[in-house]
Amino acid sequence: MPNLIAAERTADRLLLILKTRGRQTTRNLADALDISVPGIQQQLNRLEADALVQSQSNASGVGRPALIWSLTDRARERFPDTHAELTVTLIESIRRSLGEAALETVIAEREVASRRHYGAALSGAKSLRGKLTRLVLLRTAEGYMAELIRAPDRSWLLAENHCPICAAARSCQGFCRHELELFRELLGPQVVVERVEYLLTGGRRCAYQITPVDG
Repeated sequence: MPNLIAAERTADRLLLILKTRGRQTTRNLADALDISVPGIQQQLNRLEADALVQSQSNASGVGRPALIWSLTDRARERFPDTHAELTVTLIESIRRSLGEAALETVIAEREVASRRHYGAALSGAKSLRGKLTRLVLLRTAEGYMAELIRAPDRSWLLAENHCPICAAARSCQGFCRHELELFRELLGPQVVVERVEYLLTGGRRCAYQITPVDG
């Protein structure tokens, strides 16, 4: 039983790495989990048999082609989408019974509430790093698996490795429409905020590049 539990924990960690880091080679996964390549290969084979991971051969390098591993759609379903079925049902019900204008009113009210909540949380932060750190904590608490990455050009990348409202956003893109505008408002005119990855247009995640304005 202990070995089974350990294997399940390793599998969960492996799936989390693929979720947060994207496509990885077998060697990279072994190094990340501090497990031998044969050991990680056994885990991957089990997950592949369960249709949770998939592999693609990378034949561009010298020598034996490396396998590149990624999550399947079935694996992505293991990460929670907050009340997905109920939310989509409510969206469609509002749209059918009250019309698109009523749905826009609901979205607008959500935007106002988000702006108030985020504004209060970031109000005491003085530096850009401080604001971004608080923003990452807020987004992570809401289920976005957010992380902050410093780029070589001194800009920042706010990456969200999961979307807890993905089903709702696919049903009505207005639910995530305001996020870019919200981040720009929160961080102020001293930075340029651009969405550089977008889940709803085929990206692996949503990510925002934050670049300080010179001068």
